[in-house]
Amino acid sequence: MSGPVPVLVAQAVERTVPIQLKAIGTVEAYSTVSVRSQIDGEIAEIHFREGDDVKKGDLLVTIDPRPFQAALRQAEANLARDRAQLAQAVNDEKRYGYLLEQGVGSREQYDQAHATAEALRGTMMADRAAVQTAQINLGYTEIRSPIDGRAGNLMLHAGNLVKANDAGSAIVVINQIRPIYVDFNVPEKDLGQVRDAMNGHQLAVTARPRSRQADVATEEGRLTFIDNTVNATTGTFELKGLFSNQAERLWPGQFVDVTLTLSEMPDTILVPSQAVQTGQDGSFVFVVAHDLSAQPRPVVVGDSLDGQTVIKRGIKAGETVVTDGQLRLFPGAKVKVKRALDQPAQQVAS
Repeated sequence: MSGPVPVLVAQAVERTVPIQLKAIGTVEAYSTVSVRSQIDGEIAEIHFREGDDVKKGDLLVTIDPRPFQAALRQAEANLARDRAQLAQAVNDEKRYGYLLEQGVGSREQYDQAHATAEALRGTMMADRAAVQTAQINLGYTEIRSPIDGRAGNLMLHAGNLVKANDAGSAIVVINQIRPIYVDFNVPEKDLGQVRDAMNGHQLAVTARPRSRQADVATEEGRLTFIDNTVNATTGTFELKGLFSNQAERLWPGQFVDVTLTLSEMPDTILVPSQAVQTGQDGSFVFVVAHDLSAQPRPVVVGDSLDGQTVIKRGIKAGETVVTDGQLRLFPGAKVKVKRALDQPAQQVAS
């Protein structure tokens, strides 16, 4: 008669289990700005280095201001000249108006003086607009950062000529990485579940950079966006999570493992996934009794997560199940809990 069958065992545990969706996502900058010149000119000075963190309002680039200073002085001179001419024209208008009232001046003289004054008033308005335009253009010689972010590669250097709003001549691209987005897609069959979970709730999202290092930290964020259409080509829909990214572990363009938590199931029974066997009648586990005899027991299983399988029905918390050695077992077989080289005598799910 053969002796007890050596097996490894673990205990069924009861805990709250999150209902989650997993996907591979891509990190996306919170905002991206291509810095371009709004005027034609020569780059006089660069005030940052590639890869620098910049703040909103920081001076990035100076365009040679001398042509624009000269244009402003010319516009101001034209304004001063036309202001003096207008003063003279207004005086003439008053004088001819007085003479017309006294009956010693002609209507034609007054009308001519009035027309001249009105024309100069229009010229004055154009001169003020020209001064304002020149001031604006002079202000454009100082290019400042529109956002907080990190500067990328410098495309143009001091001495290069730039053209106004030239799509092909961005000086630098700035990415805002604090906060930052993670973009991911899930199958359309989960759309209803995600929308129901979002109703009145803020859903948690975690992102873990894909790395060979086992101790890579997981970043925590929240779901902020669900696309308004399903991609007919892929059968998925797009979601975005927002992360504070204060430690800057997430980087634009990086691939990450994403977990979206929809809800939680309390009082859920879990056993190690290797304890669950499949037979002709469905899933079952071997349960070890106090007398160290093993009996197969049918179970209804749910999802698997982190090496654990949810048992919907068939097992109670605290019962002992066999996790290794099932091939030699039969109903009522005696077992002996063995000790693996790197394991204690009993595997207990934690």
